[in-house]
Amino acid sequence: MPHTPNPDEDDFDAIAPPQPVFHVEQALLGALLLDPHRLDDVNGIAADSFSTAAHAALYGAITTLPRPDPAEHAKNTQWLDRVLTAGRAQARGLTATYLHTLIQVCPWPRHAPAYARMVEAEHARRRLLTAAQRLIRTVHDASLPLPVQTVLAEADALAAVVDDIANRFPPRSGVLPRTPAPPPAASDHTEAVEEEQLLLATATARPDDIDAVRWLVPDDLTLPLHADLWKCLTTLARRGEPIDPVTVLWEAQQRGLLDGGSEPGEILRMLADPAGSVGHWGERALQRSLLATAEYTGRRIETYAGDRANTPFQLVVGARRALADIAAVRTRWQNATGTTPPQQRRPAPAIRAGPPTTTAAHAARSTRATR
Repeated sequence: MPHTPNPDEDDFDAIAPPQPVFHVEQALLGALLLDPHRLDDVNGIAADSFSTAAHAALYGAITTLPRPDPAEHAKNTQWLDRVLTAGRAQARGLTATYLHTLIQVCPWPRHAPAYARMVEAEHARRRLLTAAQRLIRTVHDASLPLPVQTVLAEADALAAVVDDIANRFPPRSGVLPRTPAPPPAASDHTEAVEEEQLLLATATARPDDIDAVRWLVPDDLTLPLHADLWKCLTTLARRGEPIDPVTVLWEAQQRGLLDGGSEPGEILRMLADPAGSVGHWGERALQRSLLATAEYTGRRIETYAGDRANTPFQLVVGARRALADIAAVRTRWQNATGTTPPQQRRPAPAIRAGPPTTTAAHAARSTRATR
């Protein structure tokens, strides 16, 4: 008959810990159980820094209970019994046997500060991973009434986590994540293609409106052909030359855009069907670009944080480079919509506070690869 585990049963040793941090947490807790006074040397972590509920409960009990007299602690287990009772209130499966196991597996209690730093580093990686995944989910949430504003708020929350980690683990110059960036994500651009065609046709029919959407750049468009045709339109407008489907087609030929197999007749038909306004279609394209940039930024940081071999220093550098893409698109979005709301960063849980750092930088062109 198969064995049904009892939730109160001491089964911690029967479960193979999947990650090294489990052993680190055991060593740290063992050191503190053996020598509670070493808690004075431990900082930067809290109960939620631990990877399991049992370890979090034990650390919470250790840090909240009055410390025992060292001489008395060496002679009896009264304080350990109080720790066990307090810990069981949060994790019923804790047993006296497991507490003694923690003490036995601790190599050197005096290394408690080093163990705590390792726990803090792993917790930072998990926090960053969670914030990146939350940003990605927000981008894909079709129910949001204000998707751009909500996504930007999540991006600010992610940046706040990065800043807090940087305060704890100041980044080292030039230390990049060892993990390659994720490949572009395939998505359905049917709606985007139709709207971009309307943008190009409407701009061709109303070239005087092109200057009003200078915040729109070719990389905001999803198809390379559309991006190249937008370059043709903005170039002709800047030079003050006549603009109509034929002149745009000729400019496209001069730029070698027809060498990729695009049919002249197809381009002429695309540019001959205007509707709406240039500003409306341009804003729609920019919104898609912003959301795509946020999604890819989240996936990049998720990939970095998912690799446990990356140090907190590397995660900070990689995350800030990724977040720079959003900062630049945000500025153009605010120019397009006439709004400049202050960036609101959700306070990240912190043990040590520090000055926030900015993530503004020039936009990278990686988002175009996602389309």
